[in-house]
Amino acid sequence: GAAKLNWKDFSSLPFHVPCTPQGCIELLDRIGVDVEGKNAVVIGRSNLVGLPVAMLLLHRNATVTIVHSRTRDIEAVVKNADVVIAAVGRAKMVPGSWLKKGAVVVDVGINSVEDATAKRGYRLVGDVDYDCAREICEWITPVPGGVGPMTIAMLLRNTWNSWKRKNGDSATAGAADDVASEAVEGGKQ
Repeated sequence: GAAKLNWKDFSSLPFHVPCTPQGCIELLDRIGVDVEGKNAVVIGRSNLVGLPVAMLLLHRNATVTIVHSRTRDIEAVVKNADVVIAAVGRAKMVPGSWLKKGAVVVDVGINSVEDATAKRGYRLVGDVDYDCAREICEWITPVPGGVGPMTIAMLLRNTWNSWKRKNGDSATAGAADDVASEAVEGGKQ
């Protein structure tokens, strides 16, 4: 028989949740965003981030819309979102004007753009125009330094949970959460 899974406690699942989508949800949890009943838009439909994060949001009762390269009037869809997960891989694709006042934005994108003033000749930016968006959003992750550290923390969590499943040790539950707490501190405005 099929058992009901507790999607709010990733350590209770008998399998690994992909690290980056798990990190996005962890960020939302840590800043106190309850997505239940909220409009969540996922920009991007990749198998690695877009689809898994959409499923995780659905399991938390968000109303989820996935937009992609064939979506008509992406701006109108995004403008209605309470929560935006940008995971499309296009530098600054989402301007601040697309965002609803007070939205929460998790920018998964990491793109290099030419920058003659930078030592390497380029700098890293997200899928969202951070400088414009931060004036509109309630909360937005920086790029770099936002989702990346959370992805690493979730990899450690998955490794830890795997060890616990194999060894049946529940006495050390929560130790991986300390790593996640440290990673989330970097995204606060």
